Amino acid sequence: MKDNLEKEEEVFNWDNYSHKFFIEEYSDAMRKAMEDDISKTIPHSMAEKGVVKGIIVSISDKEVLVNVGFKSDGSLPLAEFRDLDSLKVGDSVEVYIEEQENEKGQLVLSHKKALIVKAWTDIKDALENKTVIEGLVKRRTKGGLIIDIFGIEAFLPGSQIDTKPIKDYNIYVNKKIEVKILKINLIKDNVIVSHKALMEKFIEESKAIILNTLERGQIREGEIKNITDFGAFVDLGGVDGLLHITDISWGRITNPRDFLQDGQKINVVILDFDENKKRISLGLKQLSKHPWESLPDSVVIGSVVAGKIANVADYGVFMEVSPGVEGLIHVSEMSWSQHMRNPTDFIKIGEEVTAVVLTLDREVKKMSLGIKQLTEDPWKKADLLTKYAVGTVHTGTVKNLTTYGLFIEMEEGIDGLAHISDLSWTKKIKHPSEFININDKIEIKVIEIFPETRRLGLSHKHLQQNPWELAESSFIKGSTHKGTVIAKVERGYIVELPFRIEGFCTHKNLTKQDGSHGKVGEEFDFIIMDFSKEDKKCAISHTATHTPVSEKTKEYLKDMTEVHNTDISNIFIEPLQNISSIEISKNLEKINNNPTENSQAEEKPKKTYRKTKTTATEQLSVFPSETTENNSTEEQKKQPD
Repeated sequence: MKDNLEKEEEVFNWDNYSHKFFIEEYSDAMRKAMEDDISKTIPHSMAEKGVVKGIIVSISDKEVLVNVGFKSDGSLPLAEFRDLDSLKVGDSVEVYIEEQENEKGQLVLSHKKALIVKAWTDIKDALENKTVIEGLVKRRTKGGLIIDIFGIEAFLPGSQIDTKPIKDYNIYVNKKIEVKILKINLIKDNVIVSHKALMEKFIEESKAIILNTLERGQIREGEIKNITDFGAFVDLGGVDGLLHITDISWGRITNPRDFLQDGQKINVVILDFDENKKRISLGLKQLSKHPWESLPDSVVIGSVVAGKIANVADYGVFMEVSPGVEGLIHVSEMSWSQHMRNPTDFIKIGEEVTAVVLTLDREVKKMSLGIKQLTEDPWKKADLLTKYAVGTVHTGTVKNLTTYGLFIEMEEGIDGLAHISDLSWTKKIKHPSEFININDKIEIKVIEIFPETRRLGLSHKHLQQNPWELAESSFIKGSTHKGTVIAKVERGYIVELPFRIEGFCTHKNLTKQDGSHGKVGEEFDFIIMDFSKEDKKCAISHTATHTPVSEKTKEYLKDMTEVHNTDISNIFIEPLQNISSIEISKNLEKINNNPTENSQAEEKPKKTYRKTKTTATEQLSVFPSETTENNSTEEQKKQPD
């Protein structure tokens, strides 16, 4: 059966069929003409999701029928046509085809979506062509403004509103503003616009015009655009110039806001400009006469001027003699005293002072002033040599300590030096800080004065007699004195003796009778081993006070007395085991070198002791306690001077 049907389909012919049922036969030309007439009644762009134009055929209270050339008209809500001021039958409108035929067989259209599609199309074209469009600022939002362009809400960032910072965004709300599309995000339906880009383009064009007409020395009107700590930026009509703080006024300025305000219109002078970098330097003070040209002729070197302190630096202060004219008062010219460290301790900004003109140069516009010159130089006073005569005693204040001494202020402007060696007769001071502190009062005596060089020599130890001279007659070798151990040092002990003399005692020579060693704070009897007033040295021994002299040594001293015809036991009154061989040799050589004593010794028969003819030095070699003596010598060599 299937084969029969296929055979019948193959032999079916519409032309044969048309001859049987239609009276008139259509030719090919007639058929093509009929198809063209039908296609004219159907739009070519009837695809869904597209925008087409339609004709309003009827308007009711809630609906609007629109004919788009389809087999049926589309119905739209009347509310979608609120953008049109008037709406009547026959008007042409754009609609968006959502569906050609829904479940009910109706054509679904939307005028609102047609506007949105058209708006995004216009926005894309504006971005591609960099077209300037106009929008309405609807409201303020965080960080910027919301603008309506083509019915789409776009975002205008605060940084893109103007070339200068905007403090109040509300002034733009409900106002129209021209913008340029910067960015489109179709996924998020975001549009970013800028008004600043249009202004920058205008400014660049204005800059080129202004820069071509600029000349150094030219005076132009401008508006203060921004004020900073270092100056102000002035808008010259599209191009900004810098008015530096030093070019605002001839006087000293600490804050430009004290002279200028934002938005203020001023005249400025073109000082310099760089066409490549487009930088312009402006001046305001140059519009007025330089203050130095108005400085009175009465201001000369030596004249006294009054003014206000304008600035304080580490090296001095600047005093404003007249508006725009300043003079430097160096720190050394503020006081005759040599101990001023910081000018702020002496003077403050805004303080009114009087000074003497020291130097003046009107050509280079420089002036130096001095305050101390208003008073008499203390070194040139008539009673200086009388007041500070050598030997006079005064009380001063310690102002500075150095390794070699201390500086003492006697009065303002007069200082003296007390050398470290003139602080004490007896104490060995390594640094003045061990003796006194800064700002302490001290009593001193003048030992020298040189007004020409402004030098004053002072001494503290000369307030008392030299104790070494007082002790010289008492501290003879072998004499015994009380002493207190006051300090322990590396090689021994420091002992305070009468007359406040400090003696040195080795560890060995501070051995007690029971074999123990003395300690700091204990008092003992000490024998003077050596004393030098010139070198200020005194060697002492406590051990010698309880160590007896051997009988053999006494016999030797007695024999030496007979040989040299002198009582040498007085010379070696100390125990010999505590005296070096060198010291004994020196004392014996003194005897040998005395011609009178030698001649007297020759007249008497010589007594032989081991050797009949020996010199004093040779006799030392037969000393019965030679081994002990040599050991003592090595010990004393280790002792400090």
